[in-house]
Amino acid sequence: MRICLSVLTLVCAVTPLAADTPVTREQIEAFMRTAKVVGQRDTPSGVTRPQRLTLSDGTFKHDAVFQPIDERKHLFQPDHGKVEMNFVDSWKYNVAAARLAGLVGLADMMPVTIEYRHAGKTGALAWWRDSLMNEGERLKKKIAPPDPTAWNNDMFRQRVFMELVRDADRNLTNVLISPEWRVIMIDFTRAFRLAETIRPAELARGDRALLAKLEGLAIDDVTIATKGYLTAGEVNAVMKRRDLLVSHYRQLVQKLGEARVLY
Repeated sequence: MRICLSVLTLVCAVTPLAADTPVTREQIEAFMRTAKVVGQRDTPSGVTRPQRLTLSDGTFKHDAVFQPIDERKHLFQPDHGKVEMNFVDSWKYNVAAARLAGLVGLADMMPVTIEYRHAGKTGALAWWRDSLMNEGERLKKKIAPPDPTAWNNDMFRQRVFMELVRDADRNLTNVLISPEWRVIMIDFTRAFRLAETIRPAELARGDRALLAKLEGLAIDDVTIATKGYLTAGEVNAVMKRRDLLVSHYRQLVQKLGEARVLY
């Protein structure tokens, strides 16, 4: 399922900040788990029409996106591309991706995402993040980022994460741009494929802190963080791709020098 969320067409419903307004990711998650749904409507895009819910605890309101999709097919033929065997399109991967992002220090590049039950369905609930536009819109309008270096650094972080989770259908509409011009990554329902390879062509540079997190990533930590959302085979594939990413950057540093590769 592909989703495009832009503040140009959808304005975040939120009341003015108060003393009890959730600010930290822990506070946001607690609010999402305990607040009541006081409104809902379909989002304007997405194959399965995910719902935009308005949550309230009585004093504070905020929106979130609910995705209950959980489809599995032996064979799947997309509109463009090759036939995929053992196809999965699942809300569980959204939760797994958010948790994995936390393990590698990229939590701020994703909305808080939790498992959620709504209207008799279980799915992923993602905190609504304001955005100026998505990357596809930015490129179409030929808008340059105000700080190209910071923007490119975020994009390289995003590319590394895409290889780690191996998203089968990543596209520019799933890269949102925050009001501060930071990258926000959304929609991973077709991630976590079993391929034990990476695509290094666009991995010319890398974040030192992210690389250190990858090097220290332990399979037990991934297994615990994604329990109930990833299979053992999917976790093993993540770790194999982690190994390849670390090896790729080590070789690149050896060839070109650390200053040209890492930031």
